[in-house]
Amino acid sequence: MEIDVLGPLVAELDGCPVAPSAAKPRQVLALLAIRAGQVVPGATLIDELWDDRPPPSARATLQTYVMQVRKHLATGKAAVATRLNGYLLDVAPECVDANRYERLVRAGAAAADQDDPATAARLYRDALDMWRGPALVDVPVGPVLAIEVTRLEEGRLAALEARIDAELRLGRHLAVLGDLAALSASHPTHENLTAQYMTALSLAGRPRQALDAFRRLRATLVDELGMEPSARVQHLHREILQAG
Repeated sequence: MEIDVLGPLVAELDGCPVAPSAAKPRQVLALLAIRAGQVVPGATLIDELWDDRPPPSARATLQTYVMQVRKHLATGKAAVATRLNGYLLDVAPECVDANRYERLVRAGAAAADQDDPATAARLYRDALDMWRGPALVDVPVGPVLAIEVTRLEEGRLAALEARIDAELRLGRHLAVLGDLAALSASHPTHENLTAQYMTALSLAGRPRQALDAFRRLRATLVDELGMEPSARVQHLHREILQAG
């Protein structure tokens, strides 16, 4: 069994697609997959499917959706097990891409902590290469999955920052300039991304563009949040000014 959530939902058994096509069963499978090996209470699944407006038949309807998921997975009750007040996707953790991704990210962080940026950069790249688009982009998302998707997407951005940091430590500032230009434009209030962009530009001999990046960040923070850049970013700004 292979279930992927880092992009469109994919479920395969022996290489054959088995994910349900109907919206509600896809939501059920997605939530069970993200929490594979954990019991997901029926009440949590009901909240996901209907938010705070469940129909009187919600529990019976949920059971129907679970049966549809089992039918598509073609494993009977083996994969989706019934537990007291809930359900559990009973597969090995490595069957779900999000678990493999998070294991690689943890390994990358450990390598960075051990002052091994080359290994850290490689592990972070391997992890980030697993993404095929926004998490669960083709699945209707209720309040519970929304939290899980946000967690995954924020973790993806953090891993990308960590990978860039490792690359900068290796002197690969030219290789990350394109990524940082796009990221700082997409996240105009994100101070660390702008600081990384400023650092890469400065190392590439482009201090004027680094100072421009700081001015854009400062203007955005003041206009949108009413705050100045952090002391760390202001210190970097002064260092670039003095070096120029």
